[in-house]
Amino acid sequence: MRTSTRLAGALTGLTLALGGTVLAAPTARADIPACTQMAERAGASASDAVTAACGRGVSGDLQTCVTGLTGAGAAGGAATAACRAAAHEPR
Repeated sequence: MRTSTRLAGALTGLTLALGGTVLAAPTARADIPACTQMAERAGASASDAVTAACGRGVSGDLQTCVTGLTGAGAAGGAATAACRAAAHEPR
């Protein structure tokens, strides 16, 4: 294999790897406080379970997030909205 082909392949791989890191970075800025506040206003008690459920929303696991929030006392529709808020950047 030619050196130029190897170099091009290595640079392409590096670019893709760094691009993936940049795309994943906004997830760390998700809005767990907004999720927990919405859940509490919807009837959930403030607890570690609510924070953990909102953390699942951050990772994109909407179903587990909603199940956790409804288990903590939030209404279903409000729990869904709170989990969706968890995945967005803070305002």
